[in-house]
Amino acid sequence: VQLQASGGGLVQPGGSLRLSCAYSTRTYPRWIMGWFRQFPGKEREFVAAISLSDRTTDYADSVKGRFTISRDIAKNTVYLQMNSLKPEDTAVYYCAADGRLIRSSWPIPAQYDYWGQGTQVTVSS
Repeated sequence: VQLQASGGGLVQPGGSLRLSCAYSTRTYPRWIMGWFRQFPGKEREFVAAISLSDRTTDYADSVKGRFTISRDIAKNTVYLQMNSLKPEDTAVYYCAADGRLIRSSWPIPAQYDYWGQGTQVTVSS
């Protein structure tokens, strides 16, 4: 499984960005796709996840109401729409995938077998 993340960049506080994660067609319909972020010197933390099969989603409390995860099956792509961005959202963002996760495992980075490269998001004036 190959994942390709894109869409990062520099944005002012209060602005928006949309990250994309293109996945290979070998990803099965029941897989879970997640977004994580990593601050310098810190462990990766959960941002959001979505079930490719039924679009069930989950979010970290810190992004609820501001970020939206979605998927386009026809384009083999998962998106992370980020609105009302704050300087504390500055991080490297990663997408991840796994085919065997139970719901309680979605926020745990070590449970994902496949990772894309990171994309830098910088929120600064």
